[in-house]
Amino acid sequence: MSFAFEVTQTDPTGARRGKFSTPHGAFETPAFMPVGTAATVKGLTHDALEQLGARIILANTYHLYLRPGHELIRKLGGLHKFMSWPGAILTDSGGFQVFSLSDLRKITDDGVRFRSHLDGSEHLLTPEKAAEIQLALGSDIAMVLDECIETPAPRDIAESAVRRTSMWARRARAHFLQKSQEAGAAATGSGLPQWQFAIVQGATFADLRRDSARQLLDLDFPGNAIGGLAVGEPHAMTCEMTGVVTELLPKDRPRYLMGVGRPEQIADYVALGIDMMDCVLPTRAARHACIYTSEGRVLIKNARYAEDQRPLDPACTCAVCKRYTRAYLRHLFHAGEITAAILATHHNVHFYLDIMRQIREAIGFGNLAKFSSAMHARYSAGPA
Repeated sequence: MSFAFEVTQTDPTGARRGKFSTPHGAFETPAFMPVGTAATVKGLTHDALEQLGARIILANTYHLYLRPGHELIRKLGGLHKFMSWPGAILTDSGGFQVFSLSDLRKITDDGVRFRSHLDGSEHLLTPEKAAEIQLALGSDIAMVLDECIETPAPRDIAESAVRRTSMWARRARAHFLQKSQEAGAAATGSGLPQWQFAIVQGATFADLRRDSARQLLDLDFPGNAIGGLAVGEPHAMTCEMTGVVTELLPKDRPRYLMGVGRPEQIADYVALGIDMMDCVLPTRAARHACIYTSEGRVLIKNARYAEDQRPLDPACTCAVCKRYTRAYLRHLFHAGEITAAILATHHNVHFYLDIMRQIREAIGFGNLAKFSSAMHARYSAGPA
């Protein structure tokens, strides 16, 4: 199977339903990608992920480059074989992780010089290097290296980040096409081994977001991402900036909003024309005893659940809700049992994937706005 993307249905809100095909299988869009930072989704086996219906997951270029190393993964047959995952994989470029190492990195036009958080060793990550690492990993979708900045950001900093992101994207694209064509001819005989996505930056300045998008569109990437959002700005601002960008992006190419979002926010992004998103929230919240349900958030360690014989979510069909009670899961958390995080993660990832299933269904019936309003109403009351 080769790469392809098609929009099959639209909704009055502007939402799109479609299909994204890759050499490692197809997945329906809009899609939520569970985050597998170190080539594993924390708390879940790959068997469990497949049973939950995950068809694409995200892995982290920065972390895999440092440990175990991209050349080792290449030697062992690529990331899919290394981690025994048959579905699609998207790898980020490491830009956000390097951004998070504010005390350990220096950014110049050449790239990012940083010290490993593992052993302090010094590394230089350039746009070309990020592309090479991801080619070695063999992911299906590879992100260019971008400059992610803090929000709120002064305008001059945002302008500089847009300029550098566009320059890096141009270099990454040229290097990727040269290297991947050679590898693609040897590996498949035709086509490219990956689809490379650009990343639009511009902080919370609408004109800079438009400038960034236009500059990247000139480079003709097969897909586009929106980065630098959901990093502290209000949800309304995230939506505003996303809408500014999606108005300019090609309708026949996939759109990926990076690092979002909360359950009640997901439909808002889909309504703006987003096809793909990822977030650590379902797995991270699960490890901290926060359960997402159709009735809102449940903070399962609360005393009120000590004798609660109901499932985590009475409306849920996941294996955890079919078998275990709130009282039991609360006990596991208080006892410090690893099983607590495993069960909570299983449920939360199921919940996110099922939200996307319901969103796709709502688009099919043309009533996404109604679904979104219901989700916001359920989560407006706060945690239980």
